[in-house]
Amino acid sequence: MTDDWRNGGFGLYLHWPFCQSKCPYCDFNSHVADRIDQKRWEAAYLSEIDRIGAETEGRVLSTVFFGGGTPSLMQGDLVHAILDRVRQTWTQSNDLEVTMEANPGSVEAGRFADYAAAGVNRVSIGFQALRDEDLRRLGRMHSVAEAGRALDVARKSFERISFDLIYARQDQGKEAWRTELMEALAMEPDHLSLYQLTIEDGTVFAERSRKGLLRGLPDEDLSVDLFELTQDLCEAAGLPAYEVSNHARPGQEARHNLIYWRLGDYAGIGPGAHGRLTLKGQRWATEAPRAPGAWLDQVERQAMGELAREPSSPEDHVTEYLLNALRLSEGAELSRFAALGGRPMREDRLASLVEGEFLIRVEDRIRTTRKGRMVLNAILRELLLD
Repeated sequence: MTDDWRNGGFGLYLHWPFCQSKCPYCDFNSHVADRIDQKRWEAAYLSEIDRIGAETEGRVLSTVFFGGGTPSLMQGDLVHAILDRVRQTWTQSNDLEVTMEANPGSVEAGRFADYAAAGVNRVSIGFQALRDEDLRRLGRMHSVAEAGRALDVARKSFERISFDLIYARQDQGKEAWRTELMEALAMEPDHLSLYQLTIEDGTVFAERSRKGLLRGLPDEDLSVDLFELTQDLCEAAGLPAYEVSNHARPGQEARHNLIYWRLGDYAGIGPGAHGRLTLKGQRWATEAPRAPGAWLDQVERQAMGELAREPSSPEDHVTEYLLNALRLSEGAELSRFAALGGRPMREDRLASLVEGEFLIRVEDRIRTTRKGRMVLNAILRELLLD
């Protein structure tokens, strides 16, 4: 499907791999470094923008996302240089969204003002918890008071602000989460990302869990209760879920993430960055070397910061579409599924899932119910089986 990516649009993801410390729950590609030659990194990012820009010439860029790591450790001059090159390389949409992730402990008023002057217009701050004891358990270096100050600083530079919280934490009951989430909603965010704590392989938390040292995590019933409570409180506050873990006031959805979930194209630049690019009728999965030094060396020596690209088959494409679309409140289009997979969805299976109140069907569109979101993988298996 040569033009299917246009259903989602085109965005750019830039990965900054450095953090001040590594959180024990984090499985992202982040590293701690004493010294960083930001001019050297600037040259590498600009080289990669030039390379990808040549391949995608003529496209309209809708979003840019600085992720990490902790991108708010980047110098203002580096962000200026990157966004200047982006503007020279692609035509931008009239409402270009440029997001930067930030940790409260790395927020500086002067640096945020520099980012805004460079073109950043949205910031996503990693609060993770509003309880100091839980922040310590999560390995965070900031306090709740610092998180509040970071929000105040951000509001002086950016109109669009989001922050993240992790719930279903150790020893966290339903009423404790209700109180904490109400405190978060009282801060009047436009967007909230609310994730249940998961234990990822290769993390410090995974090792602690293996040794029986990670106690007090919720059982399945409490996890469901916490999820339901989250939906109820956010909806009542005017921030309904537009994706399983993301809540926003109407019009404040993260447009960059919507490109992913709507199966658009996005270029991934930086260590460990992933991308999806449709070129000459073939959709490709791209990935960069994870180690910062290896990526930097490869860009400098080969003028190409990617591993070998993997072609996406029609089966891969339709699976990826359904997996992402059913996470969204808007759901999936049956006609798009049929066009991508070469066959319509099985009517008997659809009818069974609708009857079981796992799916809602309205004309050409299906979407999951709350009940369905809790068993999304099972729904996907049912719909994708031949």
